[in-house]
Amino acid sequence: MSFESIPEILEILQIETLYQQQPLQRLLNCWEEVVGKVIATHTQPISIEREVLWVATSSAAWAQNLTFERQRLLKKLNKILPTPLVDIRFSTARWQRTKKKSSPQQNISPESHPSYLGNILDSNQNIHSLPKNPQTAFANWAQTIKARSQSLPLCPKCKSPTPKGELERWGVCSICAAKSF
Repeated sequence: MSFESIPEILEILQIETLYQQQPLQRLLNCWEEVVGKVIATHTQPISIEREVLWVATSSAAWAQNLTFERQRLLKKLNKILPTPLVDIRFSTARWQRTKKKSSPQQNISPESHPSYLGNILDSNQNIHSLPKNPQTAFANWAQTIKARSQSLPLCPKCKSPTPKGELERWGVCSICAAKSF
């Protein structure tokens, strides 16, 4: 009877668990390394059925593009997996973004938008009352726009009233900026 040290026993157990590990679990552990970070954020391996890997994608465009890359991906994956895969199928059908992959939602306030005008509502206006006809509605709108635009600086290109944020960001109004793109 031979006695083995604890580190040797732990090493043997670790090797045994590695061999007993399910192919999908093994694949999940190395997925980002094989496909790359960008593709990994838009894909999620779902299952291996009859030597075919099913991968959920974030959009149909990703599914189509990755379908063209499947032979390259198969070669990389088959080097790692003990049982080789025959094919990979991409679909949006079971896509669910996990918490690990989701990026934190940015809370952007309206005040940070370059076209923000501030709270310039006239205190005499009642925004809850509806105008009686389209002419009155247009007259109210025109009056509001005129009151707002009087305090705004002018675009240096087209001389129209422009929010200060747009001038700071682009040097011109948003319409002139869009025309230059």
